Amino acid sequence: MIEIPEGLHGAHARTDLIAHLGTLELRRAIAEGSLVSYSRTVVVARARMADFRTRAAAALLAAGRGAVLAGHTSAWLHGCTAAETERVHLFLGYDRKLRPRPDLAVHYQNLDPADVVELDGLPCVTLEHAIGDLLCRAVRHTALACADQALSFLRPDQRAEAKADLAVRIARRPDPRGRRRGAFLLDLATGLPESPPESGLLLKVVEAGFPVPEAQHPVRDLDGRLVWRLDFAWPDRRVALEYDGYAAHVGKQAEDRVRDEDLRRRGWTVIRADVSDLRDPTRLFRRLGDELGGPGRSTRGT
Repeated sequence: MIEIPEGLHGAHARTDLIAHLGTLELRRAIAEGSLVSYSRTVVVARARMADFRTRAAAALLAAGRGAVLAGHTSAWLHGCTAAETERVHLFLGYDRKLRPRPDLAVHYQNLDPADVVELDGLPCVTLEHAIGDLLCRAVRHTALACADQALSFLRPDQRAEAKADLAVRIARRPDPRGRRRGAFLLDLATGLPESPPESGLLLKVVEAGFPVPEAQHPVRDLDGRLVWRLDFAWPDRRVALEYDGYAAHVGKQAEDRVRDEDLRRRGWTVIRADVSDLRDPTRLFRRLGDELGGPGRSTRGT
């Protein structure tokens, strides 16, 4: 059996393997299927092809000197699970070119060395750089979800300063495209939503024209003790919006009914949303319109 070294998360420069195994043994490993060609210069362990770190390492090796993981890929490596993993995103300097491929997105930019860190042996842009880019360029709900996750990694007292730093980064972007939408999404980011779908729900509600709700609003009893915490709330109207994610709510319908009834006794109107409302928010907007006025308000009683 051919002994293959670890490489970089299972990715190898072809020349390194030739030096270690010899040309004939490398060809044999590829023929037997234990290694797979990623490009003319890179091979990957077949058993690790589905691992995103392996794909990122292979892209870096194929890109060569100066390549840095960017955007979605860097955000994911920093812990933002909402980031896209269908493609590897990387930066190259303007003096470099890389042949395009469907699973790779190449962005050309000369980076400040201060914006580069190493994670798991892979050069990446800092989380701040990645989030700033996503807010200005990525699909809006994904960008907001990543920003919320990034802020959630910080202590609550650190989030305002982090948002201020991101606002400066967005305003100073060399490419002015996306600055306005980046600033808008950053305003919505709090680090409080507990899942990417909750961030997406918030974005849909606000983009529809409803007032921005408070995330994770506390409901307390007369003695000031915390009773419930609401996903989103408009306290002045005593309207709550709760997102029912499958993992968090499967088998808990009876508990949810008890919670909703207690909130109603305390004067709250509870509106529940789920993944179907993310796909088609018509019903949700109608309910919100009935309670809050504005977009989606029904014509009951007219």
